[in-house]
Amino acid sequence: MRLDDRVTADRVTDEAGRQQVLAVLRATYLREKRWVNDPETQFPPEDLGRDDVSWFVVAVRTRPIGVRVRPAGVVRVVYDPPLAAYASYGFAALDPSLRIEEMIRDNRIAEIGRFAVVPRFRRRLVVAAALMRAAAAETVARGYTHYLTDVFEDDPHSPYGFHTRVMGFHPVATHDVGELNCRSRRITLVLDLKAAYQRLKARGNWLFRYLTGHWDDALHRRLVA
Repeated sequence: MRLDDRVTADRVTDEAGRQQVLAVLRATYLREKRWVNDPETQFPPEDLGRDDVSWFVVAVRTRPIGVRVRPAGVVRVVYDPPLAAYASYGFAALDPSLRIEEMIRDNRIAEIGRFAVVPRFRRRLVVAAALMRAAAAETVARGYTHYLTDVFEDDPHSPYGFHTRVMGFHPVATHDVGELNCRSRRITLVLDLKAAYQRLKARGNWLFRYLTGHWDDALHRRLVA
């Protein structure tokens, strides 16, 4: 399904792609949000060679097609995030029966975050959807079962509503500190990828078709059984 031929999402594999990511982070995390002092710290050059970290960038081509390409959004996926880092945040569980540490240990967890869309493209849902499509395809292909993410409670552009109502993320804990310079409380969310796949498929809406329409049968089977 192609919603917009001008919007493309790619995994960053070279310095040119890294510079596109940094351009988005400068516009959002530095100038707009002031969550970082230096975007370079979020994506150092050596991360290009890491197998446990993936950055994806969405580019939008201005009309006429191909005249200019603008980086519009980014997202980062960290595979098997370090448990010690999460434990140090001091979680306050929203569901006392759930042990975050055990969940991370007993499942194949990927942390999805550093999601950012520059202001001029923020109303174009296809930009965010393209980021999710690229990240999800790689995550499922690698055999990971859950996403873990944090959102800021006071962020006016928080994806919390979309994450919970549409994708099926579940809030599991809160914490007051993290890697970014923000005083807002963090809400930790977990997404069971198989449950989300089946939920979106049952609804039969455009988002499911867009996210999975390019998958081969082997990728679908990972989330059907």
